[in-house]
Amino acid sequence: MPRRITGLAGAVVGTAFSRKVGSWATRVGRPFVRGAQSARGLIAFGLITLGVLWSKGGHAPVWLRHLTRHQIVRAGVTLLPLFLFLSAILGFLVIGQTVAWLSRLGAMDYLGPVMVLVIVRELGPLMTALVMLARVCTPMVVELSTARALGEVEALEALGIDPIHYLVVPRVLGLALSVLGLTVYLILGAIVAGYLWAFLQNIPLTPGAYFRQLAAALSWLDFGVLALKTLMFGAVLATVTCYHGLARPLRLDGVAPATVHAVGQGLVACLLLDAVFLLLYLVAA
Repeated sequence: MPRRITGLAGAVVGTAFSRKVGSWATRVGRPFVRGAQSARGLIAFGLITLGVLWSKGGHAPVWLRHLTRHQIVRAGVTLLPLFLFLSAILGFLVIGQTVAWLSRLGAMDYLGPVMVLVIVRELGPLMTALVMLARVCTPMVVELSTARALGEVEALEALGIDPIHYLVVPRVLGLALSVLGLTVYLILGAIVAGYLWAFLQNIPLTPGAYFRQLAAALSWLDFGVLALKTLMFGAVLATVTCYHGLARPLRLDGVAPATVHAVGQGLVACLLLDAVFLLLYLVAA
């Protein structure tokens, strides 16, 4: 009898332990499974968009250019005042303080490489993408998911209009070009603002020496990678936004969760893409 009781107790404990381990594994594994499913859906949606752009890019070019220009104005031109302010702040916080500290340490020869590394390669493109995610992509996913919930996407299909060609392709092109233009605008503004802040601190640095150091630190690789990175940032953000707004049927009460998922996955996608380009820089160097 005692052996039977001991065996029964061991079986109960073992069952409870296995249930606890199984529950813990389920809680830990479920986010990875969902993330893998979302990544697969995003990749498939991106490939479909590329296919439509390749096969139908020449169809109805007039309204496609019109819609793309509308997205550029919406995502790029209207944000110019905000980016003017951000460039002034970035120039003060990064370049102005860097110039001041390098001047105190007598290491002004490192100014150009520091500006290229921090502003041109990293902060400029990444800050532009994050601002675009918050100011443009968030209302865009609300707009698209609301249109999907109200049946407007199905109405386009009933009229023989491809929703990917009409709704997604102009947004991908517009956001890609907008991120590129705003990043260049932000970098140039930060460089000029950084020198102005350094000038106000009476640092002995002439404009010629300042811009010569910057030009000496830049290479053709920086220009090429900057253009490619910003274009991909914009295209990825537009793809994530359109995927969560259009890829599955929604009701109006699903608009808010779709927006939250789009913002979170857009942030993760930008950080992962930035890490990939960082590895490319390290390999190229």
